[in-house]
Amino acid sequence: MRKLLWAGVLAASLTAAGQEQYKIAVVGLVHAHVWGHLGKMLKGDTARLVGVSDPHPDLIAEVKKDAAKLGVAEPKFYDDYKRMLDTEKPDIVWAFVENNRHLEIVQACAPRKINVIFEKPLASTYRDAVAIQRLATQSGIRVMVNYQMAWWPSQYAGKAVADSGDLGQVYRLRGIVGHGGPGSEGARNKYFFEWLTDPVKNGAGALMDFGCYNALWSLWYLGRPDTVYATVAHLQPERFPKVEDNATLVLGYPKAAGVFEGSWDLPRGFQDLEVFGRKGSIYVTNLNVKKQIGREAVDIKPDALTGAAAEPIAYMVDAMRGNKPIEGMVSVELNVQVNEIIDAAKESVKTGKAVKLAPAKAT
Repeated sequence: MRKLLWAGVLAASLTAAGQEQYKIAVVGLVHAHVWGHLGKMLKGDTARLVGVSDPHPDLIAEVKKDAAKLGVAEPKFYDDYKRMLDTEKPDIVWAFVENNRHLEIVQACAPRKINVIFEKPLASTYRDAVAIQRLATQSGIRVMVNYQMAWWPSQYAGKAVADSGDLGQVYRLRGIVGHGGPGSEGARNKYFFEWLTDPVKNGAGALMDFGCYNALWSLWYLGRPDTVYATVAHLQPERFPKVEDNATLVLGYPKAAGVFEGSWDLPRGFQDLEVFGRKGSIYVTNLNVKKQIGREAVDIKPDALTGAAAEPIAYMVDAMRGNKPIEGMVSVELNVQVNEIIDAAKESVKTGKAVKLAPAKAT
């Protein structure tokens, strides 16, 4: 992904004279990540926000508050997102809906030739993920799965060290992702909490919410695993009665393993990955990379990501303008496999046994 991201930096930062700006629309406001991206969309620097669709008046009111704070015009609001699509004809939809509605959104956007961005994961189930991939391929639209860590320089600096051979053969990953659990207070959180703690709408609990990061790391570094073993815990049943709040994943490879935790029970936020090779290791956080060979440890300063490499809308716009595929961590191809791993993990939890993945199907 990094090669493609860097290749598009200049193209994204230099817009040809007279080139029309792409239009973007927001479908749904119930995924709380929307509030971290809405400001950029309201400003319209990279794509022009032409509409927001959500049936909840209190969430629409929050959008109006943000627009007022920024001193920008309010977007048009719609109760019916399909009417918005037909009226505004956006080039891109960024959907902030429940995970089990992702297929529905692609079913609406694909025939209209609208490209789609989702917050991770790609879908609530592997079956839906495969269907999304098929629809995207058949219709020729781009579907992107947004992870915050896809725009962190540290991720690419760490991967570059592993790929360079400095660590020797990479044979073990150890990762932890999580925090103290989702909040439920206020309009921006209450709807998110409701569906995030629902096993159907989310697809699981912490296993889905943070296990998808774990699975993505393992796929990115080691490829598709042979086996998936998972255990879960309910440490806060009074708060999360329907889903697990802690999950451990062990992904098996012929000569490697990934051991991961995703949790809503942690005393602070973590998104840390340790990569072990036969010669050395790296420890990657959201900001830093530390490489250790023997007793010698050095801090690696990641190169800044700019332009199309730095944020999701710019990356999508660059891919559209350059007629390039969505690649790397945010690609459909990799994220279908993320859903495959999470489905296998849920089966492992039920049976108490490791699940062997079926041979990969040719695409």
